[in-house]
Amino acid sequence: MTVTAQFPMGQGEAAPVPVPPSELPELPERRPGGVRRLTRRVHLRTVPARVRALTLVAVVAVGALFGVANWAIGNARSGLDIIGHDAGPQVVATGDLFFALNDMDAQVAGVLLIGRDHQLGRGRDASLRLYEQRRTEANQALLQAAQLAGDDVTEQRTVRAVLDGLGRYERLASQAMQLDQQQAHAAGPPSPGVLNLYRQATDLMKLELLPQAYNLTLESGSIVRKTYESKHSSLLDGRLWVLGAGALVVAVLLAVQLYLVRRYRRLLNPALALATLGTVVLLAAAAGLLGAQASRLETAKEDGFDSVLALSRARAISNSAYADESRYLLDPVRADTYEQVYFDKSQAILYLDAEKTKSLRDYHANLAGAVGRFGPGRSTPVTFLGFFGDQARQAEPGTREAASVAEVLAGYQAFQQKDRRVRELVTAGQGAQALTAHVEAREFERYDRALVGLARQHRATFDGAIKDGDRGLRGWNVILPGASVALVILILLGVRPRLAEYR
Repeated sequence: MTVTAQFPMGQGEAAPVPVPPSELPELPERRPGGVRRLTRRVHLRTVPARVRALTLVAVVAVGALFGVANWAIGNARSGLDIIGHDAGPQVVATGDLFFALNDMDAQVAGVLLIGRDHQLGRGRDASLRLYEQRRTEANQALLQAAQLAGDDVTEQRTVRAVLDGLGRYERLASQAMQLDQQQAHAAGPPSPGVLNLYRQATDLMKLELLPQAYNLTLESGSIVRKTYESKHSSLLDGRLWVLGAGALVVAVLLAVQLYLVRRYRRLLNPALALATLGTVVLLAAAAGLLGAQASRLETAKEDGFDSVLALSRARAISNSAYADESRYLLDPVRADTYEQVYFDKSQAILYLDAEKTKSLRDYHANLAGAVGRFGPGRSTPVTFLGFFGDQARQAEPGTREAASVAEVLAGYQAFQQKDRRVRELVTAGQGAQALTAHVEAREFERYDRALVGLARQHRATFDGAIKDGDRGLRGWNVILPGASVALVILILLGVRPRLAEYR
């Protein structure tokens, strides 16, 4: 198709000449004024547009730093709350409950074993007072566990089940002790009627109450472990994100500074320089806080909580084993069963090589060789396992903790030696002497005091780490947003005079 160029024709003029389309001149495309301005801004063709863009990037980077730091600090606060003020204390409370229940049954066995010889050992009255004390402690621990359980339906149901079972146990134990007092038998095994009531009570304790109490500990302990793994990892990741976001803010601020230096021939922008310095300070403080909080969380969990829980379990099982020694003397019909249960509990507390230790007699024979090599400044490796094996490996040689572990192991060895003497007397047909050796001995009490002392050290470590963590987070709900707003204001103040030159 051709286009004919139109010209006015006069007399004698030539006819119009066709012009090919390819030879037509290109006309500029008309755009609205607003579109042209937007195009210039998008392509950053002017200095003000570039300054505004860099300012926007800097403000967004500060916002990203605030968001990442706020998320990471929130994880630290949440982890400390759960481990230090919620699930962690609940585990300790349920550990106390487990011990109190075990000791209640141990005191009942002791009262029935003493009979009418009220002055034997600590005496009947002292045993009854200790029984009442443990019952009060168990009720207090249950109340605390119920409060800490909050709206958790499963834990609340478990607490109610333990309360109901504890009421039934107390009735059976009271009936057994009352009937035994009426019969006033000599020290040693009581009558079949008393034994029957006690068997019902101790079976209820071992088969229902203690497993339910331990379930409370497991549930709360699982929450602590999951929280620690999640929050500790989040803190370490958060520190990296904070460092990355802070580095981005610093880089953008330096870019703004350099651009202003090049375009405006000014060596330093005070507001932007102060914003850069403030970012570096905030970055160092936030990263340092997150690293310290991760370390405190690790200390609270690894050096505090885990050890407190393990030693609480060791103490409760030790107390139950001591009660099994009483039951061994109290109920000859079940003596073999109680001896095997005692052996199993001993292996849980301090485990010896199963190939060389297949019975309680082997355990007594091999214990001294395994424990005797451990000392506060040990140079030989720990060869035993169990609760005490973990504690012995964890303790640094030459520290107070290592000395406390050595004291606990020495007390445990003395307690086991006393148990060996009691069983040898029973085997030799000297039941009265075995009973006297059992109730008059104080090895278990000394061992228990050493165990409590070691647990207190770890509890102090736990409490100290949680308090340090809470103290470190204090004020950051104001510091972080305040510092972020201040950085944004400084950035805007820094570029405002330069933009004002174009108005």
